[in-house]
Amino acid sequence: MALVTLRAPSTLDLPPGFRAVPLRESGDAFAHACRTAAEEGAGTLVWVRRFDLAEFAVILEPDQPLAEARKAFFMGMNATADAIAALCPPERSVAFAFPDAIRFDGGLVGGGRLGWPKRCAEDEVPDWLVFAASVRVSFSGLMEPGQAPTAAALDEEGFEGVGPAMLVESFARFLLRAVDIVQHQGFAPVVADYVQRLAKDRPGDTLSIAPDGDLIIRPAVGDMERRIGFLAGLTAAAWLDRDTGGPKL
Repeated sequence: MALVTLRAPSTLDLPPGFRAVPLRESGDAFAHACRTAAEEGAGTLVWVRRFDLAEFAVILEPDQPLAEARKAFFMGMNATADAIAALCPPERSVAFAFPDAIRFDGGLVGGGRLGWPKRCAEDEVPDWLVFAASVRVSFSGLMEPGQAPTAAALDEEGFEGVGPAMLVESFARFLLRAVDIVQHQGFAPVVADYVQRLAKDRPGDTLSIAPDGDLIIRPAVGDMERRIGFLAGLTAAAWLDRDTGGPKL
């Protein structure tokens, strides 16, 4: 029997305003985008040509101070979740674990990251931001089905015929729509949509995002409200396997 080597496509069909920069399978989309953001400019979409993982990063040029502009992270997370939801089987759920993990039907399937210039102060407008995400499309022989019950891969969840390129293309279209919303209405609708997808520890909890991006949890009864740090969560990137560039198993 002949062996067939799976290869990711070499091009993307992106909406106007985006420019694709492909990397080889061993590339790091987030690191590359952060390193080249000042030269490449807004709309540059870096993606890694892998068949097992949708790994991509987009460069943004905000016009707000960093403390406010950082909310673009919620915009990118929404666009990633919308891309997954648009391609998934009916009645299946995409949820967030604050701030940056993406779960599908409860299993960890991906996550997002945010980069900005290191020397930019909170009250300064950053020259650029980078939103990046990784979504596991296939376990790619790393494990047998059922060995990692807390992890998920799209091809194990009924996403027939959905490859990384299709997911990245869908993300770009949803991100364009989110940018339009922010330009006309500000970040409030974007943050509200993000909160709707946040997983709750208890059904009665009320969740909200503070002006600095922190998560506020108000229980229905009993305990006092809790605050979970936004920046600390982004720095930790607890969902990320730094050796593979994808979500942890």
